[in-house]
Amino acid sequence: MAEQARVVIIGGGAVGCSALYHLARAGWTDCLLIERDELTSGSTWHAAGNCPTFSGSWNIIKYQRYSADLYKSLAEAVDYPINYHVTGSIRLAHSEHRMDEFRHVRSMAEAQGINYELLTPEAARERYPFLELHDLKGAIWDPHDGDIDPSQLTQAFAKGARDLGARIKRFTKVVGLEQQSDSTWLVRTDKGDIRAEVVVNAAGYRAGEIMAMVGQHLPIVTMSHQYLITEPIPELEARPDKLPLLRDPDISYYLREERDGLILGPYEWKATPMWTDGLPEDFSNQLWDDDLDRIEWYIEQAIGRVPILGSVGVQRVINGPIPYSPEGNPYIGPAHGLENFYQCCCFSFGIAQAGGAGKTLAEWVTEGEPEWDLWSLDPRRYTAYATKTYVTAKAIELYQNEYAISFPYEERAAGRPARTSPLYDRLRAKGARFGARGGWERPVFFHLPESTEEPTLSFRRDRNWFETVGEECRAVRESVGILDLPGFSKFMIEGEGAEAWLDRLTCSNLPSVGRIALAYMLNERGGVVSEFTVTRLAQDRFYLMSAASAEWHDEDWLRKHMPDDGSVQLACRHGRRGTLVLAGPKSRDVLAAVTDADLSNQAFPWLSARHIEIGMARVLAMRVNYVGELGWELHVPAEHMIPLYDALWQAGEPHGIRDFGLYAMESLRLDKAYPVWKQDLGSEYSPLKSSLGRFVDLGKENFIGKQALIKEKETGVTEKLVPLTLDHPGQADAPFCAPIRSRGEIVGLVTSGAWSYTLEKSIALGYVRADLARPGAELHIDILGEDCAATVGEGPFYDPENSRLRG
Repeated sequence: MAEQARVVIIGGGAVGCSALYHLARAGWTDCLLIERDELTSGSTWHAAGNCPTFSGSWNIIKYQRYSADLYKSLAEAVDYPINYHVTGSIRLAHSEHRMDEFRHVRSMAEAQGINYELLTPEAARERYPFLELHDLKGAIWDPHDGDIDPSQLTQAFAKGARDLGARIKRFTKVVGLEQQSDSTWLVRTDKGDIRAEVVVNAAGYRAGEIMAMVGQHLPIVTMSHQYLITEPIPELEARPDKLPLLRDPDISYYLREERDGLILGPYEWKATPMWTDGLPEDFSNQLWDDDLDRIEWYIEQAIGRVPILGSVGVQRVINGPIPYSPEGNPYIGPAHGLENFYQCCCFSFGIAQAGGAGKTLAEWVTEGEPEWDLWSLDPRRYTAYATKTYVTAKAIELYQNEYAISFPYEERAAGRPARTSPLYDRLRAKGARFGARGGWERPVFFHLPESTEEPTLSFRRDRNWFETVGEECRAVRESVGILDLPGFSKFMIEGEGAEAWLDRLTCSNLPSVGRIALAYMLNERGGVVSEFTVTRLAQDRFYLMSAASAEWHDEDWLRKHMPDDGSVQLACRHGRRGTLVLAGPKSRDVLAAVTDADLSNQAFPWLSARHIEIGMARVLAMRVNYVGELGWELHVPAEHMIPLYDALWQAGEPHGIRDFGLYAMESLRLDKAYPVWKQDLGSEYSPLKSSLGRFVDLGKENFIGKQALIKEKETGVTEKLVPLTLDHPGQADAPFCAPIRSRGEIVGLVTSGAWSYTLEKSIALGYVRADLARPGAELHIDILGEDCAATVGEGPFYDPENSRLRG
């Protein structure tokens, strides 16, 4: 008879034990954690234990702050001693670009109730007296940073979980996983089988092995990370207090007091992936031999910054394994295509993030979704393109840039191209610069043919491609532009039950045959889960499109709610069809030159779809676009993409046709206040808050989230998404999550900001307090530390009546 448990967690590091503790705190006490060796024997035992709250990501700040707050009270809560030192930290800046990053992170932190402080070099030395100031522009102070003993933290989580009734089995190895017909799991171990309702993969750098047991590849690679510990330093022995933690991100190392010595941890350019041919059978509590040659330059730089570091010898070198995902964020959430199976693994900064990870995982399991929309951590953000080769290349690049500035519009090159349109080589030869979205290479802008400059990076508008993008925008507004847009997630839904099923899944009305509608799927709380363009091809046949990165997320959502009576069939069409966007006042003239189809408003009105012939291709032409002009999306089998593009280009040359890219589309869509999924829209916001009430029909008989929307409408929304114009252009546009203020009080957050080449103004979208979400309201946006006056607009700034779309 197999042992029973409601939840089985695989992996006994800080993250796994935090998940067990948080599940038990949520009342799910029938949980069992399995560890193949002793607790903390993977990456946890050799971790440095630093606990920053600083991040360039709004969500990472949020859940690292949760960890820091939890750790302050955890020892008392579970009656287990923990060495936790809140020393604060100083991050140094060698450039104005770095200071811009600090200014933005400071404002984001303030919006979350965290008070960071910008420091002059001299003020930094007052807090860190051994600091040399050469080449410094300034610094930022995080008062909540510090360090914690990783093993004690893990044991505290374990004790707290046990005290609440959860169980832990050590020295028990998982050897197989089998899902049963009733969706439960049989967890096979070397000590016997365990039947569980839910399985959580918290296996650290062995998480990929666990996924292989269920036939899946996990994008994970193990990197070698070294840090060294010095002998005691007399100057530190004489101090009554610990030094703040010091980071020099432009050089790429951290320096922390450990007892009376220092820990130096560089992230070196010679990043070294390990175990590329497979993990060893056992590496518990083990390390690799040190390789100080790799970090010699960083040691020299650190000694130059803090000379006392070079006054003593090295006591010990730690060289251990750390798991990396392609962009460094962990995986927390449901595994694609599996029922009752969750990931909580691949933490490069597992100690700082263990508390927030446990909270988030427990909410996924017990409530079906977390409090915060943490799409950037969702395991399904990477799909089949994230192969071993891809993740290794990205992990090396990330390790080399661990402390790199988080620039907007940065398109890093490693692991690319992974997925390309048939037009990729053609457009590259025409000067296209590309960015990867959901693995797909999409043009972001086109240099002039004679230009060979590399794109400059900045938080401000002093980028060398700024005017090029403006020319692309003007081409779309004044004549005609063409954009290759591969990678939409595409689903074909059909069957006698398709209409009723989709109607229940969406808060929006479904279109009639031959028509197109924007539709939103909600959770029970009324938050936006997914956004689809729905085209009704026949009475019982629907073509759904969503974001490229949503491929696995949206497929899981649709399949989760599929009826089991066979009345609905779902087929994925990702990658089989390409998409060209043809938009601008001359787009009808261009399209008419290559097809015999009637393109008039009477025969082919806005928000309709028709199959037309262009050359040898049968094209699904959809009169809809994301830039707010007369235009079409042309969906065609991949083999017809090149001849279709060539035909349109030739027909467009008399009209001044121009290629345009995503950066132009970003500016153009903000002219129309069109929101972006998982940037302006998310599960924390309802469509009523997101100013999408026109897409909600509360008169429908029933749909997921309806009751939550009814309640929200009765009580009134607390905040609302509004368009804003900046009253003075300044030097920078509003970055993501820039605070919005009224009379000095933070009343909202920017979700999108860009320069409008159409309006010649800086514009933004943002959520603001409901009483201020009125046209003409005067607000201020914190942009890189500057207080910039802004005004709430009334609907879209450009063509509010949609006359150009209907033209």
